[in-house]
Amino acid sequence: MSLPDYKSPEKPSSHAVSNSPVVQLNVGGHLFTACLSTLRKYPDSKLTELFSGQPKLCADAQGRCFIDRDGSHFGAVLEFLRSDWLPTENIQEVHREAVYYNIKPLIKRLEETPRLFGELVGRQQFLSRVPHYQENIEVLIRIARAEAIAARHSTIIICVLRTEEDLGFYDNAINSLEADKESVVTFGPWKAVPSVKDLLDCVQMDIERQGYRVSVQPHVMEKSFLSRSYDYFYKVIFTWW
Repeated sequence: MSLPDYKSPEKPSSHAVSNSPVVQLNVGGHLFTACLSTLRKYPDSKLTELFSGQPKLCADAQGRCFIDRDGSHFGAVLEFLRSDWLPTENIQEVHREAVYYNIKPLIKRLEETPRLFGELVGRQQFLSRVPHYQENIEVLIRIARAEAIAARHSTIIICVLRTEEDLGFYDNAINSLEADKESVVTFGPWKAVPSVKDLLDCVQMDIERQGYRVSVQPHVMEKSFLSRSYDYFYKVIFTWW
């Protein structure tokens, strides 16, 4: 007498899940449930690509479609797909996810919000006119890290030249500086409306975005009757602990 064939219960395959009208999702450990039609709402999106045709996703231990990406803001993306709802918080983070999933209507509408419009159109257009701005930020951080050995603070001197006229005084100004001239990072000049204070705010903002604690203060030089005092210099102070 032969024994009946025994088959262990099978978990849903990726193919079965992808053809179901309702999809269980695991996005980096965050769980979601969505209609397949919702995920495929925009034909050019990465989600439509992932959930069309042959399965392109692996399944987690419970058979849910797994997307190997931080899912902290995927809920906001999903709400837009469902109801055209725009988030009011974490705009930049949601925008990053919209770009990753290539959801163009969401990208466009987020970029029209006051915060991203100011960042992408106003601030970035200004910074594009400041020569070597991003490279200077990287140099600032590199010098600060090199000076952080056994110290609570790193102080880096920057020179801000707003106009071509300021640039003409650069050699005299840098020679009047008591600090190590080789470590001075120079910004400018630039042809745009924003002021020196606007540039300093941008420098602080972009360094802090990388996780550093910084403050920016004028570097006060001792006045002398024999030489001119220059107000081009500022201290960028990194606090390590």
